[in-house]
Amino acid sequence: MPPRLSDPDFQAWEARIHAFVALDDRADVGDAANADDPGPLCGLRVGVKDIIDVAGLPTRNGSRAYDDATPATEDAAVVRALRNAGAQVVGKTTTTEFAFTDPTDCRNPHALERSPGGSSSGSGAAVAAGLVDCALGTQTAGSLCRPAAYCGAVGLKPSYGSLPMAGVTPLAPSFDTVGVIARSVALAAKCFRVMRGVEPRSAPRGDRPVTLTTLLDPSVTPDADTLAALSGAEAALRDFGSTADRVTMAVDASRVVADHGTVMTHEAAKAHGHLLSSGTAGLLQPKFRAGLQAGVAVSAQQAEDAAGRLGAARSAFWAGLAGVDIILTLPVPEGAPRIDGTTGFQTWLTPWTVFGGPLVCLPWGLDRLGRPRSVMLAAHPGHEALLLETAEALAGRAPALAPPRLPR
Repeated sequence: MPPRLSDPDFQAWEARIHAFVALDDRADVGDAANADDPGPLCGLRVGVKDIIDVAGLPTRNGSRAYDDATPATEDAAVVRALRNAGAQVVGKTTTTEFAFTDPTDCRNPHALERSPGGSSSGSGAAVAAGLVDCALGTQTAGSLCRPAAYCGAVGLKPSYGSLPMAGVTPLAPSFDTVGVIARSVALAAKCFRVMRGVEPRSAPRGDRPVTLTTLLDPSVTPDADTLAALSGAEAALRDFGSTADRVTMAVDASRVVADHGTVMTHEAAKAHGHLLSSGTAGLLQPKFRAGLQAGVAVSAQQAEDAAGRLGAARSAFWAGLAGVDIILTLPVPEGAPRIDGTTGFQTWLTPWTVFGGPLVCLPWGLDRLGRPRSVMLAAHPGHEALLLETAEALAGRAPALAPPRLPR
C-alpha cells in the first residue's frame, strides 16, 4: 500500500526524486468517502501526468509559460473514469515541457544520478518508488514506455485512439495516446478496462504465435545485459508454446522517425506556436522552442506527404505480420542513462508509436550496474486482451526486481 502524503517516507522520497509538481490533500481522506460504493479500483492511489486535467489542480504542462494556470474545473475523461471506479488521485506528476524532450529535475528512484526517462518522468518515478500504485502518462514518441523501462515498472501504451483524449493537452494528435505505468500487469489491465469502459476484444490466437526479436535499428547494439533479458523472455515464451521465429522487420526505421518528427513538430506548432510570438517565448525550454520553430517551417504539404508515408509504412508493417499474434522486442538498448541533458534513447519506440498497436513494457530484473532491465511485447492494433494475457503470464517468469531503497 503506498504511503499517505503525510507519511515521512513519502516526503523523503519526494524530496529526492521530485516526481510530483502538485499534490492533492484530498487523497488522504478519500478512502472513507468510497466505503459505501467502493468500486473496482477502491484504495488505488494514482498519479496523473501534468498535461492531463485534474479538477481542482492546475495543468501547467511542465512549462513556466503556464505558471499562473488556474485549477482545472473538471477531470479529463480518463481521470473521471478512474475516480468513478474508486481510485484516489494523489497529485500531478512531473512532465517534460508539453511532453517534449527537455529534461526535468525528476530523478530515477533506483539511482538518483540517473534519468527516469521522459516525457512521463514523474509517473515512472512515482510508481517505481512506491508512492502510487499506478500513474497516467502519455506517449507521442516514446514518452510512456521509456520511463517505465528505465524505472523498472510495467508500462501499457494502448492502441492509438482506444482511450479518450478529452482534457489532455495535445502535442501531436496524430500520435498522442494516454497510457498507464503500474506496479503490475494486472493493475495496468484493470485501469485500462476502467478507462476504456468496455472489455477489450482481440482476435483469436493464430496457429503460429511468433515472437519477433529483430530490432528496428540495427545500427544500435544493445548491451549484453539487455540482450540477456531478451533471450530470457524469448525462452519463457517458448516454454509457453510459442514458436519463437526471428523475423526481419521490413521497415525503414530512419525514414519513419524522420517523417514522425515532421508531423509531430508541425502539429505541435499548430497547437502551441502562439507561444513563440508572445511574451512567453523566453520562458520556453530550448528543445521545445526549437521544435516549435521547426514545426512552423514545415508546410502543410510537407506534413501531409510525411503522414502519407507513415500510413503506408504502418499498413505494410502489419500486413507483413499477418498471422503473428505477439511480438517480443526491446524498448531501449540499455538501462537508464546518467543525467546528461536528455531523457534517454527513443529511436526504437517511435516507429512502434507510429504503427499504433498496443505495447507492454515488462521489467526483467537488474543489470550489472543495478539498473532495471525491460523487455517489450507488442500486438496488432485493438488486440489489448491477448497482449495483456500474454504479458501477465510472462511476468510470472520474469526475474525478481527489488524495489529501490530510500536514500538516507
